[in-house]
Amino acid sequence: MSTATDTGVERIAAAFAGAAGRAALMPYLMGGFPDVETSARIGEAYADNGADLVELGVPFSDPLADGPVIHAAGTRALEAGSTLHRVLEVGARLAHRLPVVLMCYANPILARGVERFADELAVRRISGLIVPDLPLEEAPAVLAACDEAGIALVPLAAPTTPEDRLAAIGARARGFLYTVSVTGTTGERSGGDAAALIARVKASTAAPVALGFGISTPEQARAAADAGADGVIVGSRLVRAAAEAADAGEDPAAAVGAVVAALAAGLVR
Repeated sequence: MSTATDTGVERIAAAFAGAAGRAALMPYLMGGFPDVETSARIGEAYADNGADLVELGVPFSDPLADGPVIHAAGTRALEAGSTLHRVLEVGARLAHRLPVVLMCYANPILARGVERFADELAVRRISGLIVPDLPLEEAPAVLAACDEAGIALVPLAAPTTPEDRLAAIGARARGFLYTVSVTGTTGERSGGDAAALIARVKASTAAPVALGFGISTPEQARAAADAGADGVIVGSRLVRAAAEAADAGEDPAAAVGAVVAALAAGLVR
């Protein structure tokens, strides 16, 4: 990834542009799971095996958007001593390899102060921010702070989002628009009509559209790309692979690296 771009918004745009002809691959990483150092090595394995960006999760005690696999990983990360500061340092370590988009619930951001939080991301070259429990009506202050710091505030859209609200979300999208493929929390499952959903979301925004929730196999990733997604986000499958490897006394970074390589190969046209 070139260091010539100055802002997180530009780095994310460059990553999507660099994936021309295929969907950008964005694997999810739970910061601090199974421990801080191993989570950083997992992120490096993502970069080594074909990821274009990485979504870096901050473990939180009440993760309302997370399914059981990611929820359990967050709990284990907190028990192992993971903190927001340590996760941000993991992000800084990975940011020289590929754009990092932090996924953080609203409480830690508001407790720190939105301007300070955005500045802390910028100084670490973390490129974007996803806040799954930040409603559209409460987003302006966070968006302003992120815009000032050059951080992409990435909103979410769901199959249930009505047209007028989707238009408002799409107009404010920075970096990309995170499109939730199914109703419910994260997890491995079969999705609905991805093509119709992606077309509807793309009509609302000029930003790239990335599809997440429920994607776990190379075939599903390719199907999302064929349905029109500019990016594909994979979470629970990778967190499960890391957990299974750790519990078996194996190297989680090697385990997830193999899964990411297969996902990346599935997206090659």
